[in-house]
Amino acid sequence: MSVAILGNDVVSIPTSVIGTDESDNILITTKAVAEVKKIKATNNIADDYGLRLGVKGGGCSGMSYTLGFDAAAKENDLVLDADGVRVFIDAKSMFYLMGMTLDFSDGLMGKGFTFNNPNATKTCGCGSSFGV
Repeated sequence: MSVAILGNDVVSIPTSVIGTDESDNILITTKAVAEVKKIKATNNIADDYGLRLGVKGGGCSGMSYTLGFDAAAKENDLVLDADGVRVFIDAKSMFYLMGMTLDFSDGLMGKGFTFNNPNATKTCGCGSSFGV
């Protein structure tokens, strides 16, 4: 599995799922990677901790995104690398996240991680939940 940095803005991570192609890669902007590294450094989170990216039932559109840190991958996790940041995604979540872009926004309209998910057929106003 090779990680590609597309231009200077996006890290493209193959999912390693059989039958997928480049359009299914998880994309994480370099701005989001930098913010994850900053959060880890600011909060003294150990370097070997990974970023857990997933979905769970709930939210106003049916499913919501989860984002946090874990010390280790779980049994059925896919472990990806985004420019030195380990990313853990459970197998169930991967099917909802394929082709998704994780970004970080710090503009006038708000600060935080944003999810651009081509699998979502509906989203809520705040962008933290979606339906398929």
